[in-house]
Amino acid sequence: MQKKGKFGDPKYFENRELSWLKFNQRVLDEARDKNLPILERLKFVSIASSNLDEFFMVRVASLKDMENAGYTKKDLAGLTPTQQLEAIHESTRKLVDQQYSMFNRSLLPIMKEKGIRLIGAYEDLNEEQSVYVDRYFAEQVYPVLTPMAVDASRPFPLIRNKSLNIAALIRRKDHGSRLLKTKGKKDELEFATVQVPSGLPRLVAIPSEKDERYTFLLLEQVIEKNLDKLFLNYDVVCAYPYRIMRNADLSFDEDEASDLLKEIQKQLSKRQWGQVIRLEVEDKVDKRLLKILEENFEIEEMNVYRINGPIDLTFLMKMHGLAGCEDLRQEAYVPQRNPRITPGENIFSEIKKGDILLHHPYETFDPVVDFIKQAAKDEKVLAIKQTLYRVSGNSPIIAALARAAENGKQVTVLVELKARFDEENNIVWAKKLEQAGCHVIYGLVGLKTHCKIALVVRREEEGIVRYVHLGTGNYNDSTAKQYTDCGMFTCSEMYGQDATAVFNMLSGYSEPASWNKLAVAPIWLRKRFIALIQREIHHAQEGKEGLIVAKMNSLCDKEIIENLYEASAAGVKIYLIVRGICCLRTGIPGVSENIHVCSIVGTFLEHSRIFYFYNNGQEDIYMGSADWMPRNLDRRVEIIFPVEEEELKSKLKHILDVQLRDNLKAYRMNDEGEYVRIDRRGKVSLSSQAQFCKEAMEQNQEEIHKWNGRRFIPVWALEENTSDEA
Repeated sequence: MQKKGKFGDPKYFENRELSWLKFNQRVLDEARDKNLPILERLKFVSIASSNLDEFFMVRVASLKDMENAGYTKKDLAGLTPTQQLEAIHESTRKLVDQQYSMFNRSLLPIMKEKGIRLIGAYEDLNEEQSVYVDRYFAEQVYPVLTPMAVDASRPFPLIRNKSLNIAALIRRKDHGSRLLKTKGKKDELEFATVQVPSGLPRLVAIPSEKDERYTFLLLEQVIEKNLDKLFLNYDVVCAYPYRIMRNADLSFDEDEASDLLKEIQKQLSKRQWGQVIRLEVEDKVDKRLLKILEENFEIEEMNVYRINGPIDLTFLMKMHGLAGCEDLRQEAYVPQRNPRITPGENIFSEIKKGDILLHHPYETFDPVVDFIKQAAKDEKVLAIKQTLYRVSGNSPIIAALARAAENGKQVTVLVELKARFDEENNIVWAKKLEQAGCHVIYGLVGLKTHCKIALVVRREEEGIVRYVHLGTGNYNDSTAKQYTDCGMFTCSEMYGQDATAVFNMLSGYSEPASWNKLAVAPIWLRKRFIALIQREIHHAQEGKEGLIVAKMNSLCDKEIIENLYEASAAGVKIYLIVRGICCLRTGIPGVSENIHVCSIVGTFLEHSRIFYFYNNGQEDIYMGSADWMPRNLDRRVEIIFPVEEEELKSKLKHILDVQLRDNLKAYRMNDEGEYVRIDRRGKVSLSSQAQFCKEAMEQNQEEIHKWNGRRFIPVWALEENTSDEA
């Protein structure tokens, strides 16, 4: 067996950013699935586009900052920031080309076949449609537009991040302008730009042909068709849409910020005007026009993306909800009630009977909302404490917390203001809670508070009882319908003591010397995970069985990966269900032969974190908010908690087992680091998400109870055959 120090060779690791791009490729691949209705396929194209936007604004922007600063330190895969940027652009171009090739060649024809037509160019309009579009422009669009010329007296305008714009080359007519005395020759080309209004629908519904459900023209094409009306004294030589992406990664000195809320508000305004890191233009853009854009945005050719189709395909998400198209999308799943919890009944009484496990979105998020709602009006409740990272736009939990404070209860809420792209939303909620009388904490200096915990302190006959909810996902009733997460209710005294210690730590009190049940980052969590892995290594070295099964969003922590490699070399069987980034590589002789990685991409976003350790038959299972990433282990407040009741452990083992048997929506990492569809020849087809929906609707506990007393032996990864076949 190799020594642990030898497991750090860069060739054993995948670059984080390239691994993420492989994940987005898997998202895009869902749009290829011919078994999905057309509007579902369009949804995945939109998601892939949205994902890529955020990736550039944050991850690529961060690498660009490093490059600008002359930073040359290599990542765990041995790449410098410049090398990473080069590799990212190469992979991204391939992904974007595939995206538009599929959209143009496959999805658009299917849309047309199903009665939804997206007109490719305004020249394709018939007479009736043309008249309609001109009238729509005059009445709805023209009053909103602000055309901007660029000349000696009018410098190149500031273009907002992610905004869609139209650039044009114009030529002054013979008579010129009587108002503006312009210099220059009559034939001289001038540059102008106009922003496509974000406040108007991008998809403009226009009169349809016979047998068509909908016909759409994009807003930028409406404007292009009527561009001459914006430049009455000029001829429009050419016009093309474009979009820029700016550095939107916020950075500020928390130590110097006397008021964190004000500092974040100040920094948010800068997000619109950061360095341009990507320019998207139509592939047939005029070279003269492109040169002007490149020079004014100070952008290199490498960062210019020529697009064969509509720029920014996120608008396709709007099509998913089209009225009268129910046959073109999947029937929406309705989350089911947990068998333990009857709506309207006292939730605290049910929790006292024993811990409760919730599995979202298969089981409804309502009990979590009701937990806070009931606490807000319960006369026996003295205090409510909760962390909030991302919440919905009209959050019932926020409303309940405010009501609790108004009812005289002591309410403490940690609102994480540094939740990326939710900063503005969280500032609004923080102010609302403060106005209601809640004690609001804005997080810890230098750390994001990412843990998901709620504590209700209740006075009962036997004394003070603490009820705790711990989860893997946000307290967001909206995303809880789309993200797969787990949560647990308990009133165990040890969990209650730890929950109190967490909030005391967050409010400024020093952390406890030890914890009863919880493992908290950045204090103890890394050590706990490494100790759990090392324990399996110890068992394997003694000739006993070693087994680890872990489900998470991302895996990129070097120390954790090295320990997993050491475990694999010692004979520990390791099965990883990693949705997104995975910097670990499988199949390396003497290093990772016993490690198997799969990724599930489906209707719901896989978000739960579950960690299983065989422990020589004593089986330890943990859940929590942390992935195996440096940021989660070292730079965030995270909580991992053990699940100890046998019935709950059986349910979690069932969840892991079903996901490991998924052969419809799962991809398996091969020895080359690529993800391939699982070969299901000779096997019963299984989608884990569909299976959990079915079980929840049937409220069938048979599948769960049969796990009691059964050994957890994953079998899927022992099969060597993989295939690209769907």
